[in-house]
This record gives sequence, structure tokens and C-alpha cells, in this order.
Amino acid sequence: MAGLDKMKEQILSEAKATASENIKKANEESEKILSKAKAELEKEVAEISKKSQVAVKSYQDRVISGIDLKRRTELLGAKQEVISEVLDKAYASIKDMETEEYFQLIKKLLEKYVQKDAGEIYFSKKDLDRIPSGFESEISKIAEEKGGKLTLASEAKNIADGFILVYGGIDENCTIKAMFDAKRDELSDSVYKMLFS
Repeated sequence: MAGLDKMKEQILSEAKATASENIKKANEESEKILSKAKAELEKEVAEISKKSQVAVKSYQDRVISGIDLKRRTELLGAKQEVISEVLDKAYASIKDMETEEYFQLIKKLLEKYVQKDAGEIYFSKKDLDRIPSGFESEISKIAEEKGGKLTLASEAKNIADGFILVYGGIDENCTIKAMFDAKRDELSDSVYKMLFS
């Protein structure tokens, strides 16, 4: 029996040694796995950190760009509002001119728009009532200098200012408002240069 106990003891001793060796190997293997996992985790954390820094920078750039765009848009809107006010005041000042000064402007416009043809000129009721004496002959003279003939119509047109030229049934709108509207972009550019350049 002593031999069996010895054998048993030897088997247990070998099993303990093998188990101890296996535990040691398992501990070493788990250390390698943990070390590798830790290194991979640190690498992933570094990549995530780098990506998040890039994302944060990109977000900051977009926010700054958005703020700048909003600022420029609001500034442009304010400038356009100022330009529009200046043009509106300019138009109002023409409409509110004294009679003599107003009809001097009308003569200049006539010199520009009268044609080498026979036609009629129409004014608003307000302007017909305040036409200076002798202005009808001045209208005829301006037309003759251009090689045409122009007759002052006695009926009023429904316009605020300026005049309408009619040649052969075709109306040419020479109201101050129409001219302002037609030249609005050009006038806006001029006002912009005067105010903001």
C-alpha cells in the first residue's frame, strides 16, 4: 500500500506541478492579452481623441463661418436699406421740387427722350395745372431741334410725375418713378460708392 500511496503522491505532485505550470502559462498569456488589449485600447482612444479634435475644430470653423456669413448678410442688408432710403429721399426731393426747378428737369428729360417724329406729350393733372406760361412753346422748340413735332395733350394721364410721350400709338413712359426704377441698380451702385467706398 505504501507503493500505491507513493504513486498517488507522485501523481498528485506531478498534477500540482503541471497545474502550477499551466496556471503560470495562463497568467503569462492573460498578461500578454491584457497588455495587447491595453495597447489597442490606448491606440483607439488616441484615434478617437484625434477624430474628436478634428470634429471639434471643424465644428468651430463652421460656427465661425456661419457667424461671419450672418454678420456679412446683416451688414449687406443694412447697406441696402440705407441705399434704398437715399434713393427714396432723392425721388421724393424731385417730386417736391418747386415748379420752376421741376419743369427745368422736365425740359432736360424731353431733350433726351423726344424723337424725330410727330407725337404728343401727356402730364398728370397736377402738372397740367401748374405748367409755366410759355412752356408749351419750349416743348415744341425742343422737338423741332430734334427734327420732330410734339403737341401738349390737354387730357391728363394717371401718373404721379414726369410725362408720357406718345408716338404713333406707342407710349414711352418718362415718369420720374419709371426712370428711377429703370436705373435703380446703377443708382444703387453710385450711392454705394459714395457712402461705403
